[in-house]
Amino acid sequence: MFVLVAMTDTVRIPPWNFERILDDAVVEELNKKLANKVVYNVGLCICLFDLNKMEDSYVFPGDGASHTKVHFTYVVFRPFLDEIVVGKIRSCGPEGVQVSLGFFDDIIIPPESLQQPSKFDETEQVWAWEYETDDGTHDLFMDIGEDIRFRVIDETFVDTTPTGPSNAVEPASPSGSGTVTVSGTESAVQEELQKKQAPYTLTGSISEPGLGLLSWWNS
Repeated sequence: MFVLVAMTDTVRIPPWNFERILDDAVVEELNKKLANKVVYNVGLCICLFDLNKMEDSYVFPGDGASHTKVHFTYVVFRPFLDEIVVGKIRSCGPEGVQVSLGFFDDIIIPPESLQQPSKFDETEQVWAWEYETDDGTHDLFMDIGEDIRFRVIDETFVDTTPTGPSNAVEPASPSGSGTVTVSGTESAVQEELQKKQAPYTLTGSISEPGLGLLSWWNS
């Protein structure tokens, strides 16, 4: 679930931190920059594990801060595919069951990956596994807050780096009228969609025996 990733970055230390031990200042700046942030195609950064090497520091003209190239190891949350993870049901909807690990909420179990047959109860807003027994069918509801065991079957990274507006302003018309047409609507919509996308999402499955709510198998 957690992995150690070797990284390299140039750390800027402002002048008012020069009186501090360099290692301590670098650790603080790295955690300030990376902790609880998603690095594209790497995972969710948790905390610094170790400083491996620090190169010489430089002060550039026009900037009173020091700049140090640092090689370090960071603790990253990135479960491997097929790993079994236990979380809590955060919400349910027609799109599936959303699961939270407490520190990470972007986990979705789509309807086709639930125990089958399952149905979505519109009234209760929860999913239910229609469990077949000798006495007939019983609905086992997936209530909010219950512990759930699932298998990680996919991961998705989205590059949410801000991009500049494209074709925001069209040039004046050749007729010389001087009219300027603003066409930033499409760009604004794209930016809004980009804001709503999670940078890192896990897809889970509970379609196998032994997976699903812990209460199903412990009772």
